[in-house]
Amino acid sequence: MAINPLQEKGQATKSIDPCILVIFGATGDLTSRKLLPAIYNLAREGQLPAQFACVGFARREKTHDEFRDEMKQAIESFSRVKPIEDSLWSSFKEQIFYHISDFDNDKGYESLQKFLATLDAKFGTKGNRVFYLATQPSFFPLICQKLHQFDLIYPQDHPQKWSRIIIEKPFGHDLDSAKALQKELMQYLSESQIFRIDHYLGKETVQNLLVFRFANSIFESLWNNRYIDHVQITVAEEIGIGSRGLFWEESGWIRDIVQNHTMQLLSLVAMEPPVNLSADAIRDEKVKVVQSIRKLSEDDLANEVVRGQYGEGFINGKEVIGYRKEGNVDPNSNVETFLALKLYIDNWRWAGVPFYLRGGKRLPKRATEIAITFKEPPGVLFQSPEQPNDPNVLAIRIQPDEGIALKINCKVPGPSSTVQPVKMDFRYGSYFGMSPPEAYERLICDCILGDSTLFTREDEVFSSWSLITPIIEYWKKNPTKDFPNYAAGSWGPKAADDIIEKDNRKWRLI
Repeated sequence: MAINPLQEKGQATKSIDPCILVIFGATGDLTSRKLLPAIYNLAREGQLPAQFACVGFARREKTHDEFRDEMKQAIESFSRVKPIEDSLWSSFKEQIFYHISDFDNDKGYESLQKFLATLDAKFGTKGNRVFYLATQPSFFPLICQKLHQFDLIYPQDHPQKWSRIIIEKPFGHDLDSAKALQKELMQYLSESQIFRIDHYLGKETVQNLLVFRFANSIFESLWNNRYIDHVQITVAEEIGIGSRGLFWEESGWIRDIVQNHTMQLLSLVAMEPPVNLSADAIRDEKVKVVQSIRKLSEDDLANEVVRGQYGEGFINGKEVIGYRKEGNVDPNSNVETFLALKLYIDNWRWAGVPFYLRGGKRLPKRATEIAITFKEPPGVLFQSPEQPNDPNVLAIRIQPDEGIALKINCKVPGPSSTVQPVKMDFRYGSYFGMSPPEAYERLICDCILGDSTLFTREDEVFSSWSLITPIIEYWKKNPTKDFPNYAAGSWGPKAADDIIEKDNRKWRLI
């Protein structure tokens, strides 16, 4: 069996099979900013197989050495560990190659097949393959069809070698397209060979959620509607859309972030204890959560879901343009860059507890946080209507400064009985004396191991789209007329505050 993704390093080891990693779309931003720095750090920490090679697949003309030089610059810029180690790089670069082809070119796949066979003989990789599709989603079926056509992917039950596909989000753009994409891929692959990546699941704090909940009885015993008043999940970004205008016009915040990242966080916070720590056991419980979310009625869609689009404003004192003035964006675009909504999970643990979700582009700071707000104790001793106490809050920070903070009430020193909230704060970096590994490091390693725990399963994708698709369809029928409706550098439109304030609650100050 693959190693347990929740187990500490050193507690279990497993020899990693030799393999070749082929990255489609290797000249793109994802490869340079995330994938190659992650692979380099895996090599630096001895977590790659000894017999390993990486091949970039793209259509731009360049040599192996030119590609290596570009990737060295990318690693120097984006690796979490700097500076680059020259002795390591001198050997690591000899395992990096570049293959020129369009995604629809048969001759390109035929030559790839021969090239990979040559690398198998040179590095002893035994025919094992990981294909990373860092491309636009429209290319997923085409690439898989070509890989199958040229025998580059094998049946799941092949006795001597294996092949796996890593697919970037989004998986489809609504429920019907997700089902259609799955049907196409299943012509060439089994479900166990498909690794749908969501990099949030590779973050240390997200992985630690299950340990935090189920290995600490003081929290798990309080993790229900008897003690929890509400839950807030915030995914905030300072940046705009940059050069991704064409992509963003097709996706928007709801497809790019909510359907995957936010729903992953919600399901991990709300899931029941799994029967064991196997991939299927954990993912079974996550799916149950998503399937238990109350469907949004027409009234809910009108009053409990708020979309926004940023206008011009200021970020860190610098003036920035509005979304409609970004490159490759329709000047009359109705695509959302912000979303806030309220959900309920209709099961025994969470009945009646609202989950408030918000997030967007061009907000005041970059932060991803889960905040568990507990119910207030009876106010008969240490509080008054004029000075109510703050509720206890457990804040789980996903990024930046990954860690966990607990806000409790404490008496201020002195003769009075004044109560003041204080915070106990745990940070991964300061406690363990090291920066947590990047999410892509963990996820690439897990795929090579064949461990799908931190990847999204088919039924989870469909359940999430079942919730999100009605929102998208409602927006198509009811286009907004007030975009842009929040200034860059603010926390979103005023209507987002109304969602929570009408319940006599308020968004946390992050």
